[in-house]
Formats: sequence, structure tokens, C-alpha cells
Amino acid sequence: MFSKTVAGGVQPESRRTLPVMLAVVGALAVVVVAGCSSADPGPVITAEPQAHGGYGGRATPTSISNWEPERPDEAPHTVTFQDYGRSREVDTRQDATSTFSLDTDRTSFQLALNWARNGYDVDPVSVRAEEWINAFDYGYDAPSHPDRFHIATDVFPHPVDDGRHMARIAFQAPEATRSLPLNVTLVLDASGSMRDGDRVEIARAAAESIVGSLGNSDRVSIVHFTTDVLRGYTVDSRRPGDRSVRSSIRNLAPHDSTNVQAGLDKGVRLADRMRRDRPEALNYVILMSDGVANVDATNPFAILESAYDVDARNPLRLITLGVGIANYNDVLLEQLAQHGNGWYRYLSTVDDGRSFASHGRWQQLASPFADQTRAQVRWDPAYVQSWRLIGYENRVTSDESFTQPLKKFAEIPSGTATTAFYELVLTPAGQRDLGSAELGSVELRWVTPSDQSSNIQHASIGTTPSHGDNDALEFGAIVALASDAYSGLGEYELPGSRIRGELETLEGRLRTIRGGFARTQAYEDFEFVLAHIAANVPLETTSGSGYSR
Repeated sequence: MFSKTVAGGVQPESRRTLPVMLAVVGALAVVVVAGCSSADPGPVITAEPQAHGGYGGRATPTSISNWEPERPDEAPHTVTFQDYGRSREVDTRQDATSTFSLDTDRTSFQLALNWARNGYDVDPVSVRAEEWINAFDYGYDAPSHPDRFHIATDVFPHPVDDGRHMARIAFQAPEATRSLPLNVTLVLDASGSMRDGDRVEIARAAAESIVGSLGNSDRVSIVHFTTDVLRGYTVDSRRPGDRSVRSSIRNLAPHDSTNVQAGLDKGVRLADRMRRDRPEALNYVILMSDGVANVDATNPFAILESAYDVDARNPLRLITLGVGIANYNDVLLEQLAQHGNGWYRYLSTVDDGRSFASHGRWQQLASPFADQTRAQVRWDPAYVQSWRLIGYENRVTSDESFTQPLKKFAEIPSGTATTAFYELVLTPAGQRDLGSAELGSVELRWVTPSDQSSNIQHASIGTTPSHGDNDALEFGAIVALASDAYSGLGEYELPGSRIRGELETLEGRLRTIRGGFARTQAYEDFEFVLAHIAANVPLETTSGSGYSR
């Protein structure tokens, strides 16, 4: 669970703040952040997988970027991101093992797309490469067994560097039919910042979508918060069709300051009460907010600490959905989800909110297949000279922790795929024997949520050659390399022209994809974003360019 209080409005009940992070034992809440200008553009972007080619499903942090550019039209005001840096190339003679948590949100790409559509530059610090990679569906095969992942590996020539290769490692979870009822607690931000644009309308549409997807065996609680909790709108464990549920959502409106801590504290108490009354149900706390906490705790770890979940056997799950451009706190929302055993999504329009729980997507996300999921890749120094994991900087963990079932590792919903790309320098033997030699191996560990049993799965890397001629493989590699290069723009002591050149080269490679993948909305959106970020890379040296570091 979490702790602390959230600001409310009428009839105060508690208070709020941001991060003081303790690993939260099994807390999961859904945070829906609503907030985009009324000029939000047309096409609806969904964060969940579509069929073949649609949207799919580190090191120590270095700094926080409150990016307020010199030109008022250059970027949104007061947008907060965490700079996790970029992973470095590793010599296998020094360290041949890579360990990371499998969870990846998809929000970073949706944020960039929304900014680009509205004519803003994309802050490089906002780009988390693993989230760009995992925003798309690559059409992986389903697992052959209902209790196992399908693990696919490919090694292929680097698209833009003749001296390197790339490896793709993909994990596809099986589809599972939800058999347990749900307890859902909606924690709705009713603070004054939600007055901007369509934030309240988006949150209301998402709340209605979620409630409308629930059945008679499910239960709903609702909390509104501003400076304090607004008691008059609180709903405690009602059926989804209850009039009080509909009335509470309909009356969502902006009030005063933002006390996320107070809102989550109250939401967790209601969720825990439902859990005790209905121990057979899955439990979700859904926070809808723009993340702009300014009362009480404003640190995600402090908020989580105050809302701490003591029942690891049947945890509360924290999921965050972010929506907004200006005055938006990505750090708070991303960290609450990551350390609250949940996931983070982004809603840019009212249509996004309305469609959030449609077409079975919410039922899929509310059906966890695996928990505490992590991967460990071991490269053979005889064949691999060096390696670099693209992205996942905020999810890399120690090799020693791999065998330990820790709550900080990911929960994987039913049917979800996770993809990782590596850049490799092969030894002469690796180049000679590519396709027949085992360059490395991957081990996957997770816990089954229903009975807490431990599971292990293995796969080899490199024994099945790929020549990069698969559209989805090529597309994913381009997404990985482009997002990785742009995210490091503030770090490079290189002329901006070189980074722009890399992105333009990748644009050219993208245009060589001619199959069905090139006709998807996902392809068109990425093509648009790639052209946008390439055009906005300053040609002078990056020092003093106005980008966050």
C-alpha cells in the first residue's frame, strides 16, 4: 500500500506530498492522469496491443528536469522528468551478465507523439527508449503452453553500423481469461490544475469507461481529492451500476490544491476494506491525476510509504495513466506505478479516455499472468566482445538480486509482450559462427500471482540466424536506435549535426519497410515523431542548446 494524504476540496480529510521511496510490498493502484489542451489532435492512440503492428502493449538517477524553454512555443511549461542517463557499452571480460526487471510502461512514446502533434519540441529527458520500443505490437507468436512465456530471440546486422550486430529478445505472455472478481478504487484528482484543457473530461471519460466494463460481481469505491479528500463524493464498495457511482463520477470538477498523498491514503483504506470483505477478488487502486502534487508529500516514495500495503499475498495494484502537456509531472506518475507494483499509461484525448476499457483491454490488463518478473541475459565472451542494453536504465538491477522474489520486479498482464534490444560487438569467432553458435542465454523468473509459486524459463540466443528482413524486426530496431540516440542528446559532446544525421539515416531505413507493417497507424505515428525530433535537433554543439541534461 502507500501512505500520506491527498488534497481534496470540500470537507477536508487528509494531506499530500511526493517521493520518499521504500520498496512497496505489493501495492498497486491505477493512476489516470488527465490533462491535455482542448486543441488535442485527432487520431486516437491506444496503449494496448493491436493485431500485428499496432500499439502494444538502471543506473542511478542523475537529475530531474523541470524543462521551461526560452521560447514560449518551444515546449510545455513546468513539465517534470527524471534523467536516468544512458547505459554504457560493457566488455564481456569485465561483466558478461545483464539483469533487468521486465516491466515497461508505454507512456513515453505517447507523450512525445502528443507534444509533436501540438507543435512542441520533445525534451530528450522525456524519452525512455524501452517505453518507445514497447509502445508497439510486433506480432509475436503465442506461447505453446498456457503457463509459460514464448521467448523469441534474433541476432542480426546493425541497421546503421557495419561493425556491430543487434539482438532482440522478446517475451510474450499467454492470454488468460479473468475468473476472479475485481475490487476497483478510483482516486480522482479534483485539484485546480485539472481545470486546464480537457483534463477533467478525460478523467471522467476514463472512469466511466472502467466502471462500464465491470460486471455485477465487481465492486467500486471512489475518492475525490484536492487540498483534502472531498467526503461528499466518496463512494464505498458499491456495484458498478449503483447510482452513487455514476453521480460521483459525473460530479468530478476542479477545486483547490493537489494532495495526492491524501487521496491515495483514503483510496488505500477503502481498497483494503474491500479486500478484507472480498478476499477472493483482485484489487486495483486507480489514480487519475496530472501528477502535479503541491500539498503534503510530493515525492512518490513518501506517498507510497504512507500508503504502504502490508498484505503481499493479495496485493493492491497501483496503475498510473498520464494525460497532459503543460504543468505535468511524469516523474511522480511513472515512479508511483513502477514501485506500486503497477503500470503507467497516458491519455491525450477524451476519446482515449472513453476507449480505455473498451474491447476487452481493461479485462486483459486486470488479469495478471506473472508477478516479480525479471530477466537475466548471459553473453559468452568467446563470441561476444561487448554488449549494451538499449533503455531499461531505470529497471536494471543487480545480478545478485535476480534469484530473489522482490516486489520491485514487474507484474505482467495477460497477453502482454515485452521486447529488449542489445547492441553487440562480436568476436571473430562470433562473426564466423553466427547462426550456429550460442552467443548467450536468457533466463526468466517470475511468480504466479494466484499461488505465489516460483517459475524459471530458459532460452538460447544466436542459434537461429536472422537477416533483419522481417518488417517488425526492422521497425523495432529503428525505434530502439532512434529513441536511444535522441534520449542521449544532452549527454553527447558531439555536434548536433551528427545526432541529426543518425536520425535521418534511420528515417531512410524506416522508408524501406514496405510490407503490411508500413500501412499501420503505429508506423505512421512513429514516422511523424521521428521526422519531428530529427528536424528539431540543433545543428550547433549540444552544449547550451536548451535541452535538459
